[in-house]
Amino acid sequence: MSLQGKVAVVTGASSGIGASIARTLASSGCSVVIAARRLDPLESLASQFPTVTPCQCDVTDLSSFRNLISTCESTYGFPDILINCAGVMYFTLMKNCKVEEWIKTVDVNCKGVLHGFACVVEKFIERGSGHIINISSDASKRMFPSLAVYCASKTFIDVLAEGTRRELVGTGVKITNIQPGDVKGTELIMGNTDGEAAEKMGVEIGKPVGEGFEREQLLDVEDVAGAVMYALEAPKHVAVNEVLIEPRDQE
Repeated sequence: MSLQGKVAVVTGASSGIGASIARTLASSGCSVVIAARRLDPLESLASQFPTVTPCQCDVTDLSSFRNLISTCESTYGFPDILINCAGVMYFTLMKNCKVEEWIKTVDVNCKGVLHGFACVVEKFIERGSGHIINISSDASKRMFPSLAVYCASKTFIDVLAEGTRRELVGTGVKITNIQPGDVKGTELIMGNTDGEAAEKMGVEIGKPVGEGFEREQLLDVEDVAGAVMYALEAPKHVAVNEVLIEPRDQE
């Protein structure tokens, strides 16, 4: 399917995977509203494309997410595509009780996705089309040390998507979960504070993914964007429900 003329919303688009997805969509003929809490990098990205509009958004706040969709509707029309990419990941040992980081993980990774569903599902059903893509993780498929809460949050997304997908059979709505392994160049782990957990995982607090992971070749953000495009460009009758994409040599 061609994406020419489609309208998309991408959360978590200020950097990394989200920014790469937004660039790829815009280059494919989509009009795109990009969202994140930080406005400056959104504006910088939007300046590179005539059909990309920035919108500051906190996905943990339902009213903020609704404003994002309203901005899209008033600018380009109601979205055809929603990419739930906003996320956080904290390496933390459960015994260290980093409760604030647990709560933030649930707020962004779980509630943020729920808010996206709440803002588009009804309209998608009414018009008989629409595609929700969630950037989940291979952490939804297997348990990684020091990531119990993160793995649980990504498992939540997979279960939510599968349950909703089954309810919406026959409506024309598609839901896809993209499940990346380790990706370099993202800011996902920048907020880590549990030094003990970070040491066990071989990463350094305050450094982006890719520094400290030299033991293996990581995915590029463009690899994940390519997986998104594979799902979006599938024929209308084809549902790409999940895409697990990992570095070839990831353990």
